[in-house]
Amino acid sequence: MDIDEVVGSLESGMTIGIGGWGSRRKPMALVRAICRSDLTDLTVVSYGGPDVGLLCAYGKAKAVVAPFVTLDSVPLEPHFRAARQAGAVAFTEYDEGMFMFGLYAAAHRLPFLPTPAGLGSDVLKVNPHLRTVRSPYHDGPEDGGELIAVPPLKMDAALVHMNRADRRGNAQYLGPDPYMDDLFAKAAGRTYVSCERIVETAGLLKEGPLQSLLISRSHVAGVVETPGGAHFTLGEPDHGRDERFQRLYVESASDPEKWAAFRDRFLSGDEAAYQAAVRAWREGER
Repeated sequence: MDIDEVVGSLESGMTIGIGGWGSRRKPMALVRAICRSDLTDLTVVSYGGPDVGLLCAYGKAKAVVAPFVTLDSVPLEPHFRAARQAGAVAFTEYDEGMFMFGLYAAAHRLPFLPTPAGLGSDVLKVNPHLRTVRSPYHDGPEDGGELIAVPPLKMDAALVHMNRADRRGNAQYLGPDPYMDDLFAKAAGRTYVSCERIVETAGLLKEGPLQSLLISRSHVAGVVETPGGAHFTLGEPDHGRDERFQRLYVESASDPEKWAAFRDRFLSGDEAAYQAAVRAWREGER
């Protein structure tokens, strides 16, 4: 598949899961393609970063389900913050652990999973739809017994970015952290993988151990090779986070004229034009 075929298979109104974590290994080439598309009214499920921010900036997201939306070295994603302050996007907030249990519940087709994560916090106040249950193995007050029943985070489709994949959909991470991308793939109705490089199946174990084969082809509907497709987020070991570009992104978000110039320079064309514009910008910065 190519990027446009992946995005062309999506529909307005869908719930879309996006893998990665904050500003780390995000399928940004696919997100940028969604921004160029006619898709709208999306509900975005994500350990949020610039994926959520860009979709908010382009008016593609009507709702966000997330434990956070951050750029890591910048605490709060600026476009998401602006959208929330303007009341332009609904937000369902989870504790990080609860969010993971929601992915597990969806991946295993369960009605909910119980967890103590979030108990005693304000998450039950900001997310009043959450319910609690009592453990059937509760023997006394010393056991506690009350647990949050986290509902499944169901998704129509998921987008993840991996370091390597074969053409059949087996996908591999080579960095230190798998994040929750395998859970997104299992939880969603269908999953699309973008990757830094497509390799032959027999070559997948040349760069990493068997455990690095995170996603099975049985969960994947399509694969697209997008070198640099996670830019500007962290994509180690293929590339680090482009902190200078991320700072430019944040500074541009602070002013409408600067943001319009940023969009015109970097986001007005296709992915090849984006990558070329970034290379030209780097040359100009030297």
